[in-house]
Amino acid sequence: MQLFKTPTKFDFMARRKLAMILSASVILLLLVTLVIRGLSLGIDFTGGTLVEVGYQESVELSGIRQTLSGSGFQDALVQHFGTSRDVLVRLAPRAEEDSAELSTRAFEALNAAAGGAADLRRVEFVGPQVGDELTQDGGLAMLYALIGILIYVMLRFEWRFAVGSVIALIHDVIFTLGIFSLLQIEFDLPVLAAVLAVIGYSLNDTIVVYDRIRENFRKMRKGNSEQIINASLNQTLSRTLVTSLTTLLVLFALFIFGGKIIHGFALALIIGVVIGTYSSIYVASTAVLSLGISKDDLMPVKKEGAETEGQS
Repeated sequence: MQLFKTPTKFDFMARRKLAMILSASVILLLLVTLVIRGLSLGIDFTGGTLVEVGYQESVELSGIRQTLSGSGFQDALVQHFGTSRDVLVRLAPRAEEDSAELSTRAFEALNAAAGGAADLRRVEFVGPQVGDELTQDGGLAMLYALIGILIYVMLRFEWRFAVGSVIALIHDVIFTLGIFSLLQIEFDLPVLAAVLAVIGYSLNDTIVVYDRIRENFRKMRKGNSEQIINASLNQTLSRTLVTSLTTLLVLFALFIFGGKIIHGFALALIIGVVIGTYSSIYVASTAVLSLGISKDDLMPVKKEGAETEGQS
């Protein structure tokens, strides 16, 4: 599918210095934010108490939140679980009160508000040790993903492309995490999964661009490295934008209609898709150009004795 009826001729690389200054400034700001404010970790990482409550009739989450807030649970997370009669409450840990007391007091408040018609389905406790393990495992998962990508791209293309792709991915991950830190949006396991998905999406977009760059370096006889990369970006622009726009349509639908439980997940993917599209054009391609890629680096290696066999 072509988004543009006529081939585009945007001079992307002419603005690469401005783009890199902008990217470096924003990433630096977000890194400072991550260091100073950190992430607003959810119960999956910090530990806490999960309480599932059943009702005989459908209940509004706003009323549940108001009841819990009036009982001292202003930071409680409330969501429907399965049906509108089932409610899941997540309570953050407190130093002065153990998990059993928290869950009991929260359920008593909800049961009193429902006139004794609430049913306690289950109570689960997530200890801080489990949260620490999840934090460590999540960080290692992202690190292993980046190392694997570095090796894969290096084997498929060339080391400059591998370095460029990893720079772009680190850029996208820091940007996504930085936005969550800046806005203090809860960071839980679904958001971590979204960040890993962003890595995959961004890499796919970058690989498409890199594949066209490599192809054009081999078949275009005229033009320097900057001109060939510009031509490649214009040739893949329609595909990149169509893919990003269709993906964003689905993600916005999830964000608007999917409920609070997946707001963070959908938001992380929305941020990742937008910044991933930008980085595949300006970060990944600019990095390759800055590393001094040339036609000689991408021409197929001639086998020894090939000319002799051809002459005979």
